[in-house]
Amino acid sequence: MVTHSLAELDGRRVTVDVPGTSANLGAGYDCLGLALDLVNRVGVEVRGGNRGRIELSVQGEGHDELTADRENRFVRGLEAVLRVVRGELSEGVGWRVDMRNQVPVARGLGSSAAATVGGVVAGNALLGEPLTTPDLLRLAAEIEGHADNAAAALLGGFVVVGETDGGLEAIRFDAPRDLRAVLFIPGLRLSTADMRAVLPDEVGRADAVANLGRVALGIAGLATGRWELLRALTVDRLHEPYRAAAYPQLPRLVDAARGAGALGACLSGAGSTILAFGDSPSGIARIEAALRAAAAETELDGRIAVVAPRNTGAHVVQRR
Repeated sequence: MVTHSLAELDGRRVTVDVPGTSANLGAGYDCLGLALDLVNRVGVEVRGGNRGRIELSVQGEGHDELTADRENRFVRGLEAVLRVVRGELSEGVGWRVDMRNQVPVARGLGSSAAATVGGVVAGNALLGEPLTTPDLLRLAAEIEGHADNAAAALLGGFVVVGETDGGLEAIRFDAPRDLRAVLFIPGLRLSTADMRAVLPDEVGRADAVANLGRVALGIAGLATGRWELLRALTVDRLHEPYRAAAYPQLPRLVDAARGAGALGACLSGAGSTILAFGDSPSGIARIEAALRAAAAETELDGRIAVVAPRNTGAHVVQRR
């Protein structure tokens, strides 16, 4: 393992790919995630002696709204790694960041986690990779406040994540080759903070037990290839019923996808995207048509995207 001083890094550049994600997957509130083949590619170059300025170029999603400052999630992740490893940052060190983003912002597809994970992976690569994957996950989860999206973005595939006596644990397994996520991505934006605010502090025992059973069945099904159990997994009683108060089109869209034969359908993260699973061209076409019809009936503008799960997590694609 080789680490570098910040002075030695001047002019060094790293490029990373990091996927978007869908968290919760219905009943798995805050503990399940899936990486999707929507990819942000981010390059960062160390700029020494430029008085700490951040230069940002964005193509694609977020091009007119992401900020060139230290609250940018990519920069936060990048600098968090440097502080952990180096202890401090030189005031004169700045960054040139170039983003090509496919992950929509504020739609429940993990744009914040993708940026954070991209930053920690890039920072670790710049320093010679002194931190382990569990280290990076813990750091990204601290910045994000929860680990489901971060774990899926970092590890790829389906991810189960939770706290144990030994700290944060994440277990991943590959998604099947033929599975597809049919996404209805509305123009409507929903804040994660606002969508968490509508949730009750306590839930009934029956609802908690129902979700536990569905998560157990769903994970066992995923692990053994019984993909039909996605239908059970994606039915939730802890958060979606309450979030429907802030997103009244949600039940109609989910019911439409299920009625069209989706393997499962749910709100993606805190929304506003609706995710439905399909595994055949004809089935996917029916789901698309049903979602379009339901959106029109509820006067909700949006677009359809059909994407594969992504079994590859965040990784470095170029160093120089």
